[in-house]
Amino acid sequence: MMRGTVRALVPAVAAALALAGCSPSDGGTDTGAGPGGNAAGSPAADATGAAPEKGATLGGKGSACALPVTFDLAVDWKPEAVEVEPGSEFAELGQQGSATMVCEIDAKPAGNIGYLRVWRGRGSGTTPRAALEDFVAGDPNGSRAAYAGIKAGSLAAVEVEYTVNVELLDEKKTEHAFAVSTPDGPVVVHLGGLDSQQHEEMLPAYELAKRTLELG
Repeated sequence: MMRGTVRALVPAVAAALALAGCSPSDGGTDTGAGPGGNAAGSPAADATGAAPEKGATLGGKGSACALPVTFDLAVDWKPEAVEVEPGSEFAELGQQGSATMVCEIDAKPAGNIGYLRVWRGRGSGTTPRAALEDFVAGDPNGSRAAYAGIKAGSLAAVEVEYTVNVELLDEKKTEHAFAVSTPDGPVVVHLGGLDSQQHEEMLPAYELAKRTLELG
């Protein structure tokens, strides 16, 4: 089974809202600007423009999730390791493309509805762009994917902004993800949210993770 995340993902509504992803069904392209129309490498827009207070550092020895990268979490965001058992009834929720979910960071204790999730891809030689395109293509519910080369900490990365169709709410929302390569394979960091408003309010925490990311 998928330990550590099953309680949050079992209900069908929660799964649809929290895990709705994206596929580049209309052919995302690179542009001179980063996702959201920002210059490449600049922070994505957020609702307040305020940097969040720093909490724990994730990914290193003794942290909640063992990762090939480290990054800072916003205060009160709660990380939990995820273990996906192949063939279980929950396995498909923890798999997107060839990437497997390994950690989720819950925003509810900080007052928002959504998760920052970390996924591990395959192949030490996989580029950030290839890893992110594969991740995005693993979900059929998105469109308008726009990719841009950025920096995540000191690492070369690729970021995508896209639109997700949430059928249960009959509305669309914006989501972001970025990918980096590591000697242990690619890592994708994804931010969803209940709706676009929640997503925007959580963007500063996503930007903090992106800005402080380093190889573990």
